[in-house]
This record gives sequence, C-alpha cells and structure tokens, in this order.
Amino acid sequence: MASILIVEDDLTFATLLKTWLGKQGFLTATAGDLPQARKLLERGTYGLVLSDLRLPGGDGLSLLEWMQKHGLSTPFMVMTSYADVQNAVNAMKQGAYDYIAKPVQPALLLDKIQEALAASTPRQPEKTETAAPQTTDFLEGKSKAARQLYHYVDLVAPTPMSVLINGASGTGKEYVAHRIHRLSKRADRPFVAIDCGAMLKELAASEFFGHVKGSFTGAVGDKTGAFVEANGGTLFLDEVGNLGYDVQVQLLRAIQERKIRPVGSNQEIEVDVRLICATNENLPQAIAEGRFREDLYHRLNEFTLHMPDLKDREEDILLFANFFLDQANRELERRIAGFDDAASEALLGYSWPGNLRELKNVVKRATLLAQGPLIRLADLKDFNAAPRQDTPPAVPLPLHDKDVEKERILQALESTDGNKAKAARLLGIDRKTLYNKIKLYGIPQ
Repeated sequence: MASILIVEDDLTFATLLKTWLGKQGFLTATAGDLPQARKLLERGTYGLVLSDLRLPGGDGLSLLEWMQKHGLSTPFMVMTSYADVQNAVNAMKQGAYDYIAKPVQPALLLDKIQEALAASTPRQPEKTETAAPQTTDFLEGKSKAARQLYHYVDLVAPTPMSVLINGASGTGKEYVAHRIHRLSKRADRPFVAIDCGAMLKELAASEFFGHVKGSFTGAVGDKTGAFVEANGGTLFLDEVGNLGYDVQVQLLRAIQERKIRPVGSNQEIEVDVRLICATNENLPQAIAEGRFREDLYHRLNEFTLHMPDLKDREEDILLFANFFLDQANRELERRIAGFDDAASEALLGYSWPGNLRELKNVVKRATLLAQGPLIRLADLKDFNAAPRQDTPPAVPLPLHDKDVEKERILQALESTDGNKAKAARLLGIDRKTLYNKIKLYGIPQ
C-alpha cells in the first residue's frame, strides 16, 4: 500500500485530503510546515510527496531542493492555485513530477497520483536492446487527452498493426509515428518518412518503389524506393490523403502482396514494412466523394489514433510554452525565465488554430522580443490581436444576481461540456473567480 506525505498548512483542507486519500486505499501523513515535513521525511519512506506551493516560512520548492540535496528521489507533486500555475511549471523544471491546480479535482488528482507512483516503480524492459531512447525534442504533456493518446501508443506500438494518425496540422503526428517505431519490435531497423503532400504525382511511384536507369526522362541512374529503404522497419506516409488515385492502386497492391516492382523493371522485390500513415483530411468523406479507395483505407486503418487539438489540452499549454521557451533560449542564446501572469493568461485563453507549431513560433518570437526576465503580454504582439475562435455562443450569462449564480454556473458548464475556461468567458468572469465560486457552491467537478 503506497504512502503519501501531504504538506499543507490549511489544516481543514489537509484533513479532508487525508481522509479522502485514505478511502482510496493510501496510507497518509500530514505536515503543516517545512520543518515538520523534513522530520517526517528523515524518519520514514514515502511513495509520494504532495505539497502546497506556498507554505509558512518558505515554499514547496525549498522542500524539493532539500529532498534533492539529501538524495531523496520520492516523486514530488505541487498543489497550487491557478494564479500560480507558472510557478508550478517552474517547479517541474526543477524536478517536481507534476502539479495539480486548486480547487483540486478528485478524479484528476487520483489519476496523477497513480501515474506518479507507477512512474517511480522500476520496471525491467522486455528487451533491453530495443528499449526506446529518451528524447528531448518533444513534450508529451500531462493532460487527460495526452495521457490517453500515449496509452494507446504504448498499446499498439509492439504489435504489427498498421496505424492511421488523424489530427490537425501542427499537433505532433510525426512525433507519434517516431514514438511508435521506437517502441516497436522494429526499433533497430529503418524509419523512413514520406511527405505525400509534397510529392509530385508523376514521381510518386518512383518515390515509393524506385526506378531503374532510363525508365523515364530524367532517370539518369537507378533509384531505391522508400519501401526498399524501410524494409524490415517502418514506413511513415504523412498526409496520405493527398495521394492520387492511380498511386493508391499501386500502394494497395504493394501492401497486399508484400512485393514491389521498381518503375521500368521486370523484377519484383519482396518487402516487409510496417505502415504508419497520418492525415488531417476526413478520409471517410474522401471515400464517399470517390477520391480515396475504401479498400486501401481499411488496409491503412487497422488502428486509429486521434491527435487532440491544443485548445482541448488546456492543462498542457503552459507546459509546452515553457518547453518551447527552453528551446528558444538555447537557439537564440537568451535567458528568459518564463511568462508573467498576463502573458500566461493570454496563452491559456487563445484557441491555437495552428496548434503546437503556432505556439512554438509565438514563444520563439516573444523570446527574441522580451526585454526583461519574463515574457510580457506586449511581447506576444501579433498573437494578442487574435481572439479565441471556439468560444461558445451567443447568449452571455452574466453573474449579477447572487441568488441565481449557482444555476447560471451550472448552465454555463453544461453548455460548454464542462470546459471551465469557456464557461468563465461565457459568464464574463476570469477562471480564478469561477473556480472559487465552484468551490463556494460545492459544484461537482
């Protein structure tokens, strides 16, 4: 049974949290300040430390630093108000495992605790020679949508199934394809990526299957196609919905027969590749319009992954913003520490139609423009002028009458499918005020 140390100076909240965690099957201890927390950590072993960010005589970061100094590798999770999310992100940069915003959502907290405990349990990989290397070129995120996505990735990666990745531009489809390959049994073999959207129709067959010298004008030498290059490994077809109908027929034959014939050659070559495809197009609609073959679609779509839009991963926005800030600091040789409150709120309130790619560009530009230690709202410039596009309707629900506040909040949450950021905008209040009122009225989260 896992044990959790709760470090929280609010005695009422600490008691409620201790009682609730006890009902979930955890052993718990509580500390109201830093000296008491240090004593408990010196005396006993805990599976997780759940600490408030603001504590008497210091903060959660000083406790984290003390643990690191004393060689304690216990996962450390920060609890903080939404106004202090940037500080929580900074805590994660310094080694905290994750953060949870107050008012705490019990289901989300339980998920994060179980994830932290599982991550701290050593596991022997099935095959050390094919274990996925750690990468620093991408951040997966902590939101529910991200965790579900990568859970599915972990499930499908070791199988031979073809995978179709659906998602808007800029959501990270190619990263997911790379991760599937690294976690697959083909990890030690080639990963070959083809951008079908940039491929000339006349040269598509040559790109896929290769050609022999003299097979067409301009074929001045033999060319090895992507299927042969990827033999034994993974072939990633990005924007597969852009393929011409004739090429689709050839691709289907290659998948079915596991053989290809280079353009201009009479010789067939046996190939063994795993296909991962990505598209931002509605392929079922393309099938209905006669632009995409249904039989090919089912060959490519043995397992589907849906990439969530960034606007649906609100919990990840500041994590990615800080991740891209670190990258920009290295590239531009700058030392910007983070985002001020106004900039953070603006990042959270924007709909991000360009998804992660847009966020990365915005952060990089702001890093270059920033004059002080923090990126300010003014540094975001052009981004500021772009309003959120997915704000729900029409009829605002202002909170001007305390007698009906709870009813209006419930109505706003229902009309936005529980999205609190959208509900706050609909009500004409900021998110912090909404969370306080949810807590005040005991509205389930």
